[in-house]
Amino acid sequence: MKLRLSIAFAENVRTRPILDGRAQAEGIELAPSVVGPSELFWRQLRFADFDVAEMSFSSLIIAMSKGDDRFIGLPIFTTRRFFHSHVLVRKGSGIERPEDLKGKRVGVTEYQQTGALWTRGALEHEWGVRSQDMEFFMERTPELSHGGATGFTPPAGVTVHQIPSEKSVASMMLSGELDAAIHYRGHGSIVNRSNVNLLAHPDIRTLFPDVRAEGARYFAKTGIFPINHGMVIRREIAERDPWVVINLVQAFNKANVIAEAERLEHAAYHLDTGLLPAEAARALAQTLVRHGVVANRKTLETAALHSVEQGLTPRQMKLEEVFAAQSLEM
Repeated sequence: MKLRLSIAFAENVRTRPILDGRAQAEGIELAPSVVGPSELFWRQLRFADFDVAEMSFSSLIIAMSKGDDRFIGLPIFTTRRFFHSHVLVRKGSGIERPEDLKGKRVGVTEYQQTGALWTRGALEHEWGVRSQDMEFFMERTPELSHGGATGFTPPAGVTVHQIPSEKSVASMMLSGELDAAIHYRGHGSIVNRSNVNLLAHPDIRTLFPDVRAEGARYFAKTGIFPINHGMVIRREIAERDPWVVINLVQAFNKANVIAEAERLEHAAYHLDTGLLPAEAARALAQTLVRHGVVANRKTLETAALHSVEQGLTPRQMKLEEVFAAQSLEM
């Protein structure tokens, strides 16, 4: 008889094979729910709704650093992005380069979210812009935020204002009350109020004129493709049935293989036209997304370092504390 587990994650090309059954976890019957990340993390941190769930890496290590032992991490990483390259600024704000963010009013959906963590880390390490150099305005309220569930308070020396309920990051960007926004996501949810595509507005632009070029520059310099979300499992399940950890990671590895095969099939179709250069073929053949601690140790440790540097965790969390022991060599 299979072990039945509830599981929740956002649907994308990496998770779809789990949803449609093409990638299955041996010995486990998964009962999946598709839930947007913002809502999911709040529900899991606040109510522990699911046996297995996608989880903000930043919020996970913050919760664990404060003694929350309900969950243990699984090294399954379905979303990545060069978050700092997507900073939005108001035209006329005087912000032409990252250093110009010093002294500016900056909106953020939630201060502790992983995308904001990576953005502040890049700003500090690449351009010397520290969190203390900016004035933050946060949209999510304590009742409807990841930080509300983990006991977030602004780090020492950092100013974080609560945006009033009748406003949002979007409305304040458009009114000129904010100069910039980091990790802005223009879709509403239970926990988010902003529901505007700011880039469609003539007064808003990205800080970096060429977002892709900046991401490529950062990757070439650091070798880091920032991880946003991982997965967690109830600790009691991992301890009672330790085999579940490996079987779940293996299932998502299968899903990743399927996603990669589909991607390469689509790429080959276009490459066969001869319209793309040979360099494109080599680039498209690279596997950029891998699960597991081994393949992602540097990136994960950098995120943990940024967290302690930014005052979100009291010390740098070790990966051996964060992830199930069975998965550390995967």
